[in-house]
Amino acid sequence: MKTTQKVRKILSHYESDNPGTKGNLARILMNGRLGGSGKLVILPVDQGFEHGPARSFAPNPAAYDPHYHFELAVEAGLSAYAAPLGMIEAGADSFAGQIPTILKVNSSNSLARPKDQAITASVNDALRLGCSAIGFTIYPGSDYAFEMMEEIREMSEEAKAAGLAVVVWSYPRGDGISKDGETAMDICAYAAHMAALLGAHIIKVKPPTAFLEQAEAKKVYEKEKIDIATMAARIRHVTQACFNGKRIVVFSGGAAKGLDGLYDEVRGIRDGGGNGSIIGRNTFQRPREEALKMLDTIIRIYQGKE
Repeated sequence: MKTTQKVRKILSHYESDNPGTKGNLARILMNGRLGGSGKLVILPVDQGFEHGPARSFAPNPAAYDPHYHFELAVEAGLSAYAAPLGMIEAGADSFAGQIPTILKVNSSNSLARPKDQAITASVNDALRLGCSAIGFTIYPGSDYAFEMMEEIREMSEEAKAAGLAVVVWSYPRGDGISKDGETAMDICAYAAHMAALLGAHIIKVKPPTAFLEQAEAKKVYEKEKIDIATMAARIRHVTQACFNGKRIVVFSGGAAKGLDGLYDEVRGIRDGGGNGSIIGRNTFQRPREEALKMLDTIIRIYQGKE
């Protein structure tokens, strides 16, 4: 596998990592139609755990089959496919070597009240299944945030020692954060920075709004005249918070939305210097051909063709 100068530059920012981990990062960065560009589009399918099967897959019943998601990611030419243990196991042999996989090692569900996630897979599972990385969610602001940070510190150490990359979903939520605050500019940048400080190679956050949640942070944003007026400016600020752009940052697609809104969001990520998108429900809840057409447009946007 050859790597581009762009990918080698990105890998150079991970100064403590061993060749195995850098090799797995390179596999993700070099895979698919965006391979070598430093941009990523990843398909995550952990929503069955998070929201239940009907809420996740009934709009497109073909998506109940785990093979469907592997096939979709491969056919669309995506960078990687992320899912919990059972979903990866269900297609690991049939699709071995066809696309880098990210094993989601913790999960929540809509039946539980605490804002927490259970450990649902291991580093050994990821190695057994040939995954390139583990994925882990933290909830900054939750009563369980510190426990989750301690869990990923331990799992990250084990993963890196085994040559795997680490992807951290950093989603602020908790009694001290308003609903608007979960996607506020100051909170999103803070959450992304925490993931970087925890040693994540790839950081996943939600696209931020122009809302500012914390009074003390708002004073700084206003005093320093930090530009948050456009999506591109807000994305630029989030990437700045991740070691001045020296960590890979991708942004979620969120709840299903219209295509025009989604494409505008992707253009903002591109123009702001974000590394890409990790889009689940907006992809697999659409009929296959419609999803492939949508993903083609997203990739073309990142290529600068749309």
